[in-house]
Amino acid sequence: MHLAPPQKLMLYALGQFYQSLNQPLVEKPLRVSTSKIVFIELLLKSKIISKQARAVYKNMEALQKKKLIAYEKRMIRFTDKGLREAEQINQELQQYLELKQYFQKAKSQRKLQTIISS
Repeated sequence: MHLAPPQKLMLYALGQFYQSLNQPLVEKPLRVSTSKIVFIELLLKSKIISKQARAVYKNMEALQKKKLIAYEKRMIRFTDKGLREAEQINQELQQYLELKQYFQKAKSQRKLQTIISS
């Protein structure tokens, strides 16, 4: 599925938000969820996403139309399709992070030949 970068970011943010909420409850049969309003307010407060509230709402609506998220009693939940897409984003991101870590480690282990050009 092709998602626009802002939609990918929203899906990733929601996944990370839920993971941070539910992580302490892993051994308990409890799952925490949130409303769209609370999630969007937290997202905008983070200042990481530089969108206006209306644009964020539009991206959430797009995720719902693509059946990646759904609402149950005003609470956001991932659909099975949304969970798969979020996992794919996580795997893609993990590859980038592993490459970054690899090259940082390689740099400290040996001198790399470099050429400075102007």
